[in-house]
Amino acid sequence: MLLSCLLHTTIERCEPRTWTSLLRDHDLDGDLPEGPMTSLVLLSRARLRLAAGDARAALDDLEQMRSRDELSGLDNPAYPTRACRALAHAQLGERDAAHALADEGLERARRWDTPSALAFALRTAGVVEGGTRGIELLRESVASVELSSAAYEHAQSLTELGAALRRARRPRDAREPLRAALDLADRCGALRLAARAREELIATGARPRRSALSGRDALTPSERRVAQLAADGRSNREVAQALFVSVRTVESHLTNTYTKLDIDARDQLTQALQTRKV
Repeated sequence: MLLSCLLHTTIERCEPRTWTSLLRDHDLDGDLPEGPMTSLVLLSRARLRLAAGDARAALDDLEQMRSRDELSGLDNPAYPTRACRALAHAQLGERDAAHALADEGLERARRWDTPSALAFALRTAGVVEGGTRGIELLRESVASVELSSAAYEHAQSLTELGAALRRARRPRDAREPLRAALDLADRCGALRLAARAREELIATGARPRRSALSGRDALTPSERRVAQLAADGRSNREVAQALFVSVRTVESHLTNTYTKLDIDARDQLTQALQTRKV
């Protein structure tokens, strides 16, 4: 489960070449062993490959997941397998398969009726459908999740809605959801999604605010956690043990933190973390 979360987070936080290294370093780039949590890893790997534009490899992973779930009798509607397959087929230009899977996934998500699952299914259906009906589905996707705690799903749905409105030549209507998407994505630390929302905003003729480049607000969540523990007086090894990461990772985060905070010593961390810069 932790590896699944790591793969999913990597999509937003790292470059594609890092994705490849991560899969190789954790022996996740080939066949995966049988196990109760393997399906989650296959799903996350499929979403990673889909984000990298390798739709065929993503479909292979999703087919493996489907076969394993059939044998085990598990087929959790909360997992967006059909929606992911629909997006992969759409990426390959296979529209009929994409529509069929998107409709099936949406039907299951409506029965399951949780905000995240429903937002994902509605978003997928809206992207696959396109046009006026697609925009209606994307608006429903935003509405289904906006009162929940699923901020990342909300940001994704807002981004797709704004992008669809922009493609429909409605730039003014697109700006509000895109600005909200950019704000949410930034707060989630979703770098890739924030970059896309920003690009879509610029395409509407807007001038979006820049993300913080220096100071406390420029720190990633991981950098902030490491910096706070170091400011509390813990050694690099103690920080690594507390966060279950390597000492080298702690050193890398601190190097980035010193640059962003414009400091050069550990004893300056406490004051720098209390100072807001842009």
